[in-house]
Amino acid sequence: MRRKLAFMAIILAFLSLIVVACSKTSSDSANEKILTDAQIKKNVGSKLVTTREKAQEKLTATYKKAVEDSAYTLSDPYVKVNPYKTSPLTALAIFQTDEDAKVTYTVEGESDNTSITNKVNGGYSKTHQVPIVGLYANKNNKVTITVTYKNGTTETKTLRVKTGVLPKYIKNATITVKNTDKSKMDIGDNKLTIINRTTKEPFAVDADGNVRWYLTEYSQHTIEQISNGRMLVLTKKKESSQVYNDLIETDVLGRVYKEYSFDPGTKSNDSGNAKDETTVIHHDLLELPNHDILATVSDGSKYKEDVMVQISHKTGKVVKVIDLKKILPSSMYKKYKAGSDGKIDWFHQNALDYDSSDNSIMISGRNQDMIMKLDYKTNKIIWIYSGKKKATWPKKYRDKILTSTIGTTITGGQHGLYLLKHDGDSEDIILYDNNIDVTNGDKKTSGKYSQAVEYKINTKNMTIDQTWSYGKSLGKTNFTSIIGYAERESNGNTLIDFGYKDNGNESNIIEVDSEGNQVFNLTVKNSSSKAYAYRAYRIPFYSSDYVFDVE
Repeated sequence: MRRKLAFMAIILAFLSLIVVACSKTSSDSANEKILTDAQIKKNVGSKLVTTREKAQEKLTATYKKAVEDSAYTLSDPYVKVNPYKTSPLTALAIFQTDEDAKVTYTVEGESDNTSITNKVNGGYSKTHQVPIVGLYANKNNKVTITVTYKNGTTETKTLRVKTGVLPKYIKNATITVKNTDKSKMDIGDNKLTIINRTTKEPFAVDADGNVRWYLTEYSQHTIEQISNGRMLVLTKKKESSQVYNDLIETDVLGRVYKEYSFDPGTKSNDSGNAKDETTVIHHDLLELPNHDILATVSDGSKYKEDVMVQISHKTGKVVKVIDLKKILPSSMYKKYKAGSDGKIDWFHQNALDYDSSDNSIMISGRNQDMIMKLDYKTNKIIWIYSGKKKATWPKKYRDKILTSTIGTTITGGQHGLYLLKHDGDSEDIILYDNNIDVTNGDKKTSGKYSQAVEYKINTKNMTIDQTWSYGKSLGKTNFTSIIGYAERESNGNTLIDFGYKDNGNESNIIEVDSEGNQVFNLTVKNSSSKAYAYRAYRIPFYSSDYVFDVE
């Protein structure tokens, strides 16, 4: 009997240990520590490096000598195709004139409205550095340089600039164009459409769909034109690398002016020390008014894609951290299931935009089917729009929830949110609504179509009203479960990237006018896995703020 009682006591003690262990595990999980700002800064591991700049020093020195050489004249200029080895459809022309002059050039197009004309910025000068952009591949391009002197007289020189063939992953991205009305497109004298892919080389096309620029550096998600006319491009050290942890400030010629490196290294986080090789910046970034960079990042913890950091353009270090886990209800991330990688992608921030009129930022969280606006100084919520009913939010959030008007779409898995106009209590915004019910989307319409949507928000009445949309009429054919973008053009048109059409086999970029009439419809057959168009932009090549100078 004693032996039996002793055995039962051992069994009960063992069961108690299991209960305690399970209880402890559950408790530890529920009280998972959120990283401090200092830990996040360490995990991001950002710094300025000069690797690419130093590699280009000899090239720049060569061009500087050409600028100083009076033997190069308009009739016999120095011309170098692909001057920085990463932008093969560009060239640099250098020459001197006896009198001060301004310079323009035109790359002759193959059809109407496809010639690219740019004015060389910087005013009158006797020395001229002409960045030529918009060449065709595998062609002896005709480029006409026009010099205008102060007295109004002009001289011209016609160059023939030979280029090579397109690389495999662009050549195999078969492009077809239809419904083109160039007179109604927003193309001006020098605008191209950048195809910003999820991986492989980014490229740009004209109204005929011909490639007129590309970068040999592989990029992921991010190409952002900044105030000086250059671009921020998220790339990697070599093609074989698995992660994209180099952010370069480059121009259209491929010259690198600044380089940020991200080295997550060995993490010290809530789950212990572990080597975690990952891409730090993931979906979006922007240039702040002081020229610092605001970027969406993963913080190195078990949670991912729910943190933003401000990176100093002077030091390359993180100077501000915004952790959405400290702003939104803890139930959102504590109850969200981990993915196959073991990470909890509860928010999946895929867009951000800065509003200078009130020092605020707008962000999009795909996995919560939610957009929101935050005061950038205090991180306090200004408004939230979500399919999650107001009554289900904790009380302290309810006065921040926007009420939608009748007929206003509930966003689902949306992308590319940004501000169009802010006037007093009225804010006009645009986004790409994938229309997929991830957690709080519209179950009735989910999967039936995707669309570009414009909303008007009244922050006094805390209402949101849908004022324009395009895509619903295209139905399931253009439904995209992931990625996508909508960009309002200067003439009122909207460029829409249905990036993951046919489950990613192709990307469909459509430009429509305000009435929903197509004026451009481009389809890109995706050349490899994940090489689909993450976003499409229509931008000038090059911008009025860009100046090339070897000094």
